[in-house]
Amino acid sequence: MIYKKRTICTAPMMDWTDRHCRVFHRQITRHSWLYTEMVTTGALLFGDVARHLDFSEQEHPVALQLGGSEPDALAQSAKLGQQWGYDEINLNCGCPSERVQKGAFGACLMNEATLVADCVKAMRDAVSIDVTVKHRIGVDEVESYDFVRDFVGSVAEAGCVTFIVHARNAILQGLSPKENREIPPLKYDYAYRLKRDFPQLEIIVNGGIKTLDEIDAHLQHVDGVMLGREAYHNPYFMATFDARYYGDAAPVKSRADIIQAMLPYIREQLERHGDHGKGLRLNSITRHMLGLMAGLPGARHFRQTLSDSRRLAAGDPHLLLEAAERMPLLAA
Repeated sequence: MIYKKRTICTAPMMDWTDRHCRVFHRQITRHSWLYTEMVTTGALLFGDVARHLDFSEQEHPVALQLGGSEPDALAQSAKLGQQWGYDEINLNCGCPSERVQKGAFGACLMNEATLVADCVKAMRDAVSIDVTVKHRIGVDEVESYDFVRDFVGSVAEAGCVTFIVHARNAILQGLSPKENREIPPLKYDYAYRLKRDFPQLEIIVNGGIKTLDEIDAHLQHVDGVMLGREAYHNPYFMATFDARYYGDAAPVKSRADIIQAMLPYIREQLERHGDHGKGLRLNSITRHMLGLMAGLPGARHFRQTLSDSRRLAAGDPHLLLEAAERMPLLAA
């Protein structure tokens, strides 16, 4: 199936954007692109492929983000991703964590544009779906726009046409991944300049974007916007995206509608995988829904009810309904 452009995307976030999170987000926005957590090539080639790649049909359009730096391993992993039904393969060239650096991939790959180009070419030769790259604008003390321009230009020559630009530098030593998302200054103009210098490429900007006004402003300069923590912590923020950015006239779901839509999925998952410590726990799904009532009176009670370990251990999906009943503005 051909999906609409990546006008709005939700970012790949480790420990957060798993398959249950993506199903939940899909109840809120039908057209925004959803990205998996990063999956390393080693996990796919030497681990449990089904555990890492299984997902629900309702998640489309969904992209698989890969972590790796060996062209052959990435090609094999990309092929697995296509076989499992993903709509895009995304290469992580932006993660600054020490664990990723030890594997010689993530943000440190920005220092090896030729290798990234080889990786992209190998993946493109292996699959027919899109191969994209997510990257930073610089590494450590490198502040020059020329650095990211040359990186994008080299990788584009290998056939990549979509670049997701986290508009901060990656500091490889001395900052934690969390600090790397907050301390290096945002330079959105670098992403804008990339679009001007490479008008034929699809440029998506990422980093610190929290409001509709900010999204609208960015879309005056680039092709798309990727949202991370705002989409996770305040997911109902995405409720108007389909109408606003994709021209979908379908009614916007209320928060109550979203909860009702999740119940069959939760029941199916619990029945399929088992509960009570032997398989999937209810909290594995409901933890992603804690922010659904963000900003409303009673949101704290909603979170408290959904965080009751005793009730969660019982594995009763009706806990969601009970939590919602504590909200005076449920249908808001």
